[in-house]
Amino acid sequence: MIKYVSTRGGGSPVSFLEAFAAGLAPDGGLYVPQRLPRLPTDLRRGDAQPYAAEAFDFFRLFDGEHQGEELAAIMDASYGSFSDDPNAPLVQLDQGLFVLELFHGPTLAFKDFGLQLLGNLFQDQIRRTGEAINVLGATSGDTGAAAIHGLAGKEGANVFILYPEGRISPLQERQMTCTGAANIFPIPIKGTFDDAQRIVKEIFGDAEAKQKLHLSAINSINLVRVLAQAVYYVHAFLQLPEECRDNVNFVVPTGNFGNVFAAWMAHRMGLPTKRLTVATNRNDILFRFFNSGVYAPSEVVPSWSPSMDIQVASNFERLLYYECDEDGEKVASLMRQAAETGRVEVPDFDPGIFTATRCDDDGIIANIRRVHETYDYIVDPHTACGFQDIDSDETTVVLATAHPAKFPETIHKAIGQRPTHPSLEALKKVDPVRYPLPANAAAVREFIETHAAGRA
Repeated sequence: MIKYVSTRGGGSPVSFLEAFAAGLAPDGGLYVPQRLPRLPTDLRRGDAQPYAAEAFDFFRLFDGEHQGEELAAIMDASYGSFSDDPNAPLVQLDQGLFVLELFHGPTLAFKDFGLQLLGNLFQDQIRRTGEAINVLGATSGDTGAAAIHGLAGKEGANVFILYPEGRISPLQERQMTCTGAANIFPIPIKGTFDDAQRIVKEIFGDAEAKQKLHLSAINSINLVRVLAQAVYYVHAFLQLPEECRDNVNFVVPTGNFGNVFAAWMAHRMGLPTKRLTVATNRNDILFRFFNSGVYAPSEVVPSWSPSMDIQVASNFERLLYYECDEDGEKVASLMRQAAETGRVEVPDFDPGIFTATRCDDDGIIANIRRVHETYDYIVDPHTACGFQDIDSDETTVVLATAHPAKFPETIHKAIGQRPTHPSLEALKKVDPVRYPLPANAAAVREFIETHAAGRA
């Protein structure tokens, strides 16, 4: 059975369910598998199977605690509400150009793949332990909505989601604030997503508060969410025509690095991948890192792709762990350096299969317009970043991370159309409920203590 260890080397190895429940390791590190298993043949060759079946085959490599029937039921419940039978259909735009549509879940964003599963695993945890939990997370737009949808109205779980006020799209905010569920607490803060994420990490770093409040994590600091996202790379590969499988580049719009780190894990497990392209917006810390080996956050600048307006990519630490040959002490030293100096320089850095592109706001608008004119296909502004500098000599799979209807004003600016979706239109008739707080951990902790599930 695979155990899980901290990227910073502290503590003892833990089980799958322990790593899931904890989210963040006690020493402040992130959990990673002690070893990465090899993908079985049916997840590297042949044809795509029903998504829940592929997810089951993938997770039984990591989860040695659920019985087969239990795990299968969790996967069926997690992926049964998606609107498209393949869950993540691969759409061909040109001879070697494909789009992986990850917006057919209940909140129309790729985060549904991880957070529908987490919601059901949290329910399973409550059933097994008999203890209520309080789920805490930060969002730059889509994570919060997906987490809320996965847990809205579920007994024994209250959900607290921090987000930067005025820095997400109005429809993203409505998906969080218009649920009508009494166990949902959307918390706008004055600041950036990085401020929200810092607060979450600070609270999770307080072992006493974490235990007292029965806190669980939904951000991609929770390894299970990253593992869930790795499945759709396998699903995409198995949908490719045989003649396109030898030269595959996955282009991944990302700000927090979790989405593309999931692809890297699948690659390390044996998924045939030539290249992984990290597609950034104007907040281009990852572009700068992969071109220099220096990780140096700067000021967050608002953009047309708000979910990627991030300068502190939390999953970078997981990649750093493998770059340091799985030496937790070295990672801990580099993370202390980052805290003290604001930067990390990786000695003898080799990007390996990673490349990176950068797309500013003008480029986002131009790419939306070009894709529409060339292929009669509409992409959202985050996916548009993935269409920057595409190499036509290789098979390219661009991840479509959200439905364009979530960003109607940006789409209208680019092509004169405002796409809609019935679920989003319905939200416009509901009064939002929000709980604004200052951007400090003490205020958020006090609010959670007052509204916690299971409090005396």
